Amino acid sequence: MRRADRLFQLVQLLRLRRSATGRELAEVLGVSLRTLYRDIRDLEYSGVPIRGEAGVGYRLDRGYELPPLTFSQAELEGLVLGARMVSTWADSELAEAVRSAMIKVEAALPEGLRRVVLETALYAPDFPRTQEMSRDVDLMRRAIAEHRLLAFEYTSADGQQTRRDVRPLALHFWGNRWTLASWCELRRDYRSFRPDRMREVRVLERRFDPADGIDLAHFLARVELPD
Repeated sequence: MRRADRLFQLVQLLRLRRSATGRELAEVLGVSLRTLYRDIRDLEYSGVPIRGEAGVGYRLDRGYELPPLTFSQAELEGLVLGARMVSTWADSELAEAVRSAMIKVEAALPEGLRRVVLETALYAPDFPRTQEMSRDVDLMRRAIAEHRLLAFEYTSADGQQTRRDVRPLALHFWGNRWTLASWCELRRDYRSFRPDRMREVRVLERRFDPADGIDLAHFLARVELPD
């Protein structure tokens, strides 16, 4: 691990814990106590508000935030690939949002890391059915976030058409399709549906209580995936 990455990780550890001893931090980072003490000293010299208390350990002052956009090359490559996948496979609103976010990331990076964003050779190719497969995903995301029911016409794998009102619980992307995890009001059971088989999707005014026991955990324990 590069020293810069280790120092970043050290600050993150202190942000996530109320306090930690030097030995605990050294074990997590895989370094000696001597190295850990040197790292803490250097962070203090650079202005990071780390406090040491005998018998308790080290803590970070509340409210301290790291300077933004301190990324390793691998982290940036992961972000670029994820952004390209979202741009290709998600709905248009989310695709535009992630493109805007990556422009902000690129603008704030130093020159050396900016080249990683521009030159990363990891892609998520588009093909003719991509937009069909992600149709109305923006409406489904909204319904999940607002705990509202969805209504749509659905065509099953055998061609049967039904009207469904469902509680949307989560969206899953499988690499070649999306599925909507849900509770179906018609069947009174958990079901999953493919957006590319839905028509006339509407977000209803009716809300549902996400704490009433009908939830994603129970869906995952019982549901069978659609064909």
